[in-house]
Amino acid sequence: MGTFTNIYRSSVGKKFIVGLTGLFLCTFLVEHLAGNFLLFVNDGGAAFNEYSETMSHNIFIRTVEIVLFLAFFFHILTATILWWRNRKARPKNYTQNHKSANSELASRISFLSGSIVFIFLVIHLRTFFVPSRFFPSENPSMYDLVVFAFSSTWYCLFYLAALVLLGYHLRHGFQSAFQTFGIRGKKYQSLVEWIGVIFWLLIPLGFASMPIYFLWTTHFGGMN
Repeated sequence: MGTFTNIYRSSVGKKFIVGLTGLFLCTFLVEHLAGNFLLFVNDGGAAFNEYSETMSHNIFIRTVEIVLFLAFFFHILTATILWWRNRKARPKNYTQNHKSANSELASRISFLSGSIVFIFLVIHLRTFFVPSRFFPSENPSMYDLVVFAFSSTWYCLFYLAALVLLGYHLRHGFQSAFQTFGIRGKKYQSLVEWIGVIFWLLIPLGFASMPIYFLWTTHFGGMN
């Protein structure tokens, strides 16, 4: 415990924690997206509901959820501390410089994008996770919750906007993590960038297909 505390106190240690937890959360996105693709199975939501039930009752999955929430907590807390320290250490005349010449857009808005994604995460959990996990007898099936939520144009627009910001956040964070680990040199840079495309572009596009599909089918496809 003392070793972890000493590592966490240093700026390098904090960056390492942010990178490590960020990559762990990226693996969660892959699993989450794969499970959510069951929404497209033409069986009235049976496969997706069965998957959701398994996720909520399997003891291994419940344990992983605790680790996942801890990863979110340390990622958000540590990234916020680093942002605040960098902000305090930044010279006052920094705002007069041309930021676009010094860093990419994804890097400059990483804290803003992360903050909005966090707000989205809270709303997302309130919409799906909380009703299905803590009040299952008072709410419809998970599939019906998805259909109902994505029948709202405003919710879908918010969902899609959050995914755009998530993409920006992942684009900067994925590459920064490997840079922190010291393995983003010329030898590996192209590989890291290509793998990064999976996380900051393809995964958000996969999630985006769901609100678009259900919004379209609800309003134009005759879904009941």
